[in-house]
Amino acid sequence: MTTPAQDAPLVLPSVVFQPIRLLLICIALTGVATAVAAFVGCWPFGAYFGLGLALGLGNAMLIRRSALKITAEDHPLKKKMALNSASRLLVISAIGLGIAYLFRPAGLGTLFGLALFEVVLVMTTTLPVVKKLRAQASESGAEGTGND
Repeated sequence: MTTPAQDAPLVLPSVVFQPIRLLLICIALTGVATAVAAFVGCWPFGAYFGLGLALGLGNAMLIRRSALKITAEDHPLKKKMALNSASRLLVISAIGLGIAYLFRPAGLGTLFGLALFEVVLVMTTTLPVVKKLRAQASESGAEGTGND
């Protein structure tokens, strides 16, 4: 008998997550967004953009903490991780939407910051993994073509 997907054990691959690098990227992006927004005449948009990036970074840190906590259990379940992620996503989205609504139009920068952070997070975690996989593939390909 097979185990339903929601009750299957959680297997978390080794993920390249560097919060300091993400923080530096967020600071740089906030500076650029604020400069561009000031040039256009709406500098608060850049500040709210930075707030969105900060919310995204905080969410990523909470994801890391909960993933480590859940996978350290004797029988970690995907369902528990999914519920944890969904509830956190709901709260972060509500905060972002609340800020965007209360401080419109500049508050919309919060949503743009959250969205861009997700793109940055995916790129900073997947690119090193892809590079490593390509290096391993080229090494195994080189070993298989050797003339003995």
